[in-house]
Amino acid sequence: MKDALWIPDDKRVNSAQMSKYMDYVDRRFHKSFTTYNELYKWSVNNIEDFWGSLWDYFEIIASAPYTAVCDDLNKFPGCEWFVGARLNYAENMLRDCRRDGVGIVFRGEAGKRHEYTRREIYSQVIRLATALRADGVQPGDVVAGYMPNLAQTVIAMLASAAIGAVWCSCATDIGSAAAVDRIGQVNPVVLITADGYSYKNKSFDVLENAKEIAAAIPSIRRVVVCRYVGNRSTGNIPNAVFWGEYIDEMDPVDFRFEQLPASHPLVVMFSSGTTGKPKCMVQSAGGLLLNQLKELVLHSNICEGETLLYITSCSWMMWNWQAAAIGTGAKLVLFDGNPSYPDDSAIWKIIEEEKVSVFGLSASYIQGLMNKRFFPMDHADLRSLRSVSQTGSALSEDGFRFIYEHIRRDLHFNSIAGGTDINGCFAIGNPISPVYAGELQAPGLGMKIECYGEDTGKPVRDEQGELVCECPAPSMPLKFWNDPEGERYRAAYFDVYPNIWRHGDYVLFHGDTGGITFYGRSDSVLKPSGVRIGTAEIYNQVDRIPEVEDSLAIGQTFRGDQRVLLFVQCKSGVTLDEELQKRIKTVLRTNASPRHVPARMIQVPDIPRTLNGKKVESAVTNIINGRKVTNRDALANPESLDYYVALLPSLEQE
Repeated sequence: MKDALWIPDDKRVNSAQMSKYMDYVDRRFHKSFTTYNELYKWSVNNIEDFWGSLWDYFEIIASAPYTAVCDDLNKFPGCEWFVGARLNYAENMLRDCRRDGVGIVFRGEAGKRHEYTRREIYSQVIRLATALRADGVQPGDVVAGYMPNLAQTVIAMLASAAIGAVWCSCATDIGSAAAVDRIGQVNPVVLITADGYSYKNKSFDVLENAKEIAAAIPSIRRVVVCRYVGNRSTGNIPNAVFWGEYIDEMDPVDFRFEQLPASHPLVVMFSSGTTGKPKCMVQSAGGLLLNQLKELVLHSNICEGETLLYITSCSWMMWNWQAAAIGTGAKLVLFDGNPSYPDDSAIWKIIEEEKVSVFGLSASYIQGLMNKRFFPMDHADLRSLRSVSQTGSALSEDGFRFIYEHIRRDLHFNSIAGGTDINGCFAIGNPISPVYAGELQAPGLGMKIECYGEDTGKPVRDEQGELVCECPAPSMPLKFWNDPEGERYRAAYFDVYPNIWRHGDYVLFHGDTGGITFYGRSDSVLKPSGVRIGTAEIYNQVDRIPEVEDSLAIGQTFRGDQRVLLFVQCKSGVTLDEELQKRIKTVLRTNASPRHVPARMIQVPDIPRTLNGKKVESAVTNIINGRKVTNRDALANPESLDYYVALLPSLEQE
């Protein structure tokens, strides 16, 4: 077994929330667990006992108790969790917000700072919820956010939940067309938007985008505008009103949190849109409440007295994960802007000033610091940091070592992975076990995951295979929007292994340490800098270029991150010169987002296709990432792959 980078001392282990929960399980179920692995095995072999114990451990507020933790675990997908219970997600998340203390600190570029007390947060949530109710928003209606990472975004999500509305969001740095592709599918009745956002100390007005979004989605009957960059008008958007004018100045008397089944929809999360418009995954209030508290409190040790800052945007599921920390009693530091403006020390100085205890970042951000040889501990006092959380893409072993050598030597490095699909983590850290370079510490409690051999479809150790989950979990989607028979839902996760969730990640389960190494996506989802991008979003824009015959976008694991490569088949007589590349980049940056712009564009003679005419991303992805191609026989033009094989040596070096 290799040496651990970090081993928690007895004081950390004994004081950890995970240890307190383990003691609770020991007493309740007459166990005597001493290790995380023992607790984990119990949690997946006793699924109903485990999730039921969490309900009681976290003292979930419910107007009616559940009669069964799950109606039938064999219904996968389709089981119902916490049958008969009636509750409200926001009521549970806000239970600590009527006491004194700061709940949210907003930090922007150039020293922008604003504090929100817990009482202010509670007040704004119930005032906005009351305004939405008065505007006719009913349980099950959708409220959409087109917002930066502001306190108002968290408040809007909680206000929607408070009245049983369903929340979905996109960040303001994506174009109006990409936003409509997402939120337009779920027919929101209210759009909550900022007037703009700031990046590298420049303000970007997004009211025109918001106007286009509202015009393209007929169901929107109200637009609420948050002042952020200083606009004095609502941009002539029909039925628009400023936030401050929309909500009453006084708290409503006897506000009532809508009591709903645990299976009532809470949020819609959007997939990457690989084969068309993004899929709309509907996730439940009860499922997210339990799973988020489990991951935040037990696995990340976040509770009252902690301060959390995560570099994220409202288009990423980590925004939801971050926002849920309000329910742990912790203080949120919401950052909006470029974490390296005006220089790389900027975010680390905020960590020092706000005494952040848990800091979240991506693998690409760490890799960027490594490439620039920027060592955070040399630029800020980081003694408050006790944990760094990392996700988005796989981090190299050197990246793990960088954390301990150049950020802080004594901290819990909590590398996590799961995603939008479950609004949480399949694999995650825990504060009572060692950390090994390149390995996520373990599966999450209650997540019965395995690594299936590619050829056998059976569990394997110490070799790469497919990440699967063999048992339901509460935060898995209730359904896909506009998928009444569940066909798209089943096809997305259950088409390879019946009654088993295939997640689409290549992983390796280590037999000695129990850790898990991730090697990237086994499907065609792109994740540069940890942000999910659907190839269809790229194709929709590139197809507009007259000189382009066809294109293929894939992700290549490169220097500790994933970069996007765009292979372009030009029309006869056309060359992919600098001018054409510039136009493609401009179209993608303008109509989608800067993240959709590929790192490299390469002209190719042909695009591989299936026998029924669909372009094949997986085969080229395997080639470019050094894996074997197993589906040549399914191609109409298998000889096209030879060109990509020949390209591989040069792409590995550049």
